[in-house]
Amino acid sequence: MSTWSRAAGANGDVRVAVIGFKSRGRGHIGSLLKIPGVRIVALCDVDSDVLEGQVKELAKKQIKVKAYKDFRECCADPEIDAITIATPNHSHTLIAMTGIANGKHVYVEKPVSHNLWEGRQLVEAGAVAEKKGLVVQHGMQRRSDLGWAAVMEWVKEGHIGKMTLSRGINFKARQSIGKVAAPVAPPATVDYKLWSAPRTELPVNREKFHYDWHWQWAYGNGDIGNQGPHQLDVARWALGNPAQLPTRVMSFGNRWGYDDDGQTANNQMALFDYAGGTPLLFDNRGLPMKDMNWAKGYEPVFRINGKTGAPRIGNVIHCEGGFVAESKAYDKDGNAIHKFENFQEGPDHMSNFIESVRAGKIIKDVLHVSHGEQAAGLAHLANVSYRLGKKMSVGEVKERLAGNKAAEETLADFVANLEANKVDLSKDMPSVGPWLDFDPVSGKFVGEFAEEANKLAMDEYASGFELPKIG
Repeated sequence: MSTWSRAAGANGDVRVAVIGFKSRGRGHIGSLLKIPGVRIVALCDVDSDVLEGQVKELAKKQIKVKAYKDFRECCADPEIDAITIATPNHSHTLIAMTGIANGKHVYVEKPVSHNLWEGRQLVEAGAVAEKKGLVVQHGMQRRSDLGWAAVMEWVKEGHIGKMTLSRGINFKARQSIGKVAAPVAPPATVDYKLWSAPRTELPVNREKFHYDWHWQWAYGNGDIGNQGPHQLDVARWALGNPAQLPTRVMSFGNRWGYDDDGQTANNQMALFDYAGGTPLLFDNRGLPMKDMNWAKGYEPVFRINGKTGAPRIGNVIHCEGGFVAESKAYDKDGNAIHKFENFQEGPDHMSNFIESVRAGKIIKDVLHVSHGEQAAGLAHLANVSYRLGKKMSVGEVKERLAGNKAAEETLADFVANLEANKVDLSKDMPSVGPWLDFDPVSGKFVGEFAEEANKLAMDEYASGFELPKIG
């Protein structure tokens, strides 16, 4: 392990390595190349085709980089100041903590963790890193968005009264990933042991090796843990950034519409109760508007009063005197009363990371990795409840939600969307998780179902890929 060093960039360029760039990591490269005083000095990917291709692309721009297959070797390189991570979910925390252990500044994509336990480990490691002048930042760009910052301030000022519900929405079509008759070989260009990293080398049960891991529990967290952390983070931000996770959670859903190798829910609702605070609701839809028609743009839209449409993916902040749906505020009757500017998906997010690296400390609290851990933690809480679920009728779900008007109305629309896609809910019933009690101080589930839930709050780590101890 290398020694803790000076604030990167204090006497020169910030030297960055990008780890994982089959998908989102390419955005990291593009953003970093635009920031003065930043040099990409290394690339790391377990797929030799992906690695060699990007090395060649940078060479065309007269940028020469070191090429690494093993993230551990990359993190140990003393000529690197900071790393950015956009690998599959299951290796985010491991690589982030390996970077910290080697004295690197770390930018880690959402979700920053694959399970509740390792999220806490990352935050604790980040606290140690802070004392050494290292920065650990999440990759949720809305936190650098001036439009959302303006929304939060406007709602806090009480223009539409007291908040009653914070809602996250993800209506994103997700088609079948297919079904293999038997396990398939990983791509010849991929070092499967390094790709698996903290997981044991499991049989590959999916046609598309890259990306479709999102829908298998060993590696991904479903869409509530994929797109969801962005909206869960904004929803939590609206609640005033609670310092701790909620004390109760319940989630239900299913993988409807097809039989494939995916394991996670494609339609899922989750309810979160903060002790004495405003509740949070997350609504995920993976099927189209109706008739299993996957035509582009043919996806459901969230509506209030049957007329006010919010984007398919976004947030709604409900208050006693109206609501905010993304960039617009409305009165109780759905009439627009205010428009917020500068909604740009946080184009300065990576620049803010580099500015923090130069300063040797986080420049804005909202960039702190703890916010990423909380957003990911909400998804993990919901998935634990869902995975402990039992098949129930829609009527039984209604009984469980009785008295919660927002949840009842959302369930009705949730069911209507399924029925519009010819899903027979009398035969293909939702899997309904129990209400779980959670102690946010200890990070443990308590009460009924606690033993089963706490087992799902952790993963097993393969030999040689355990989380490093930071101290």
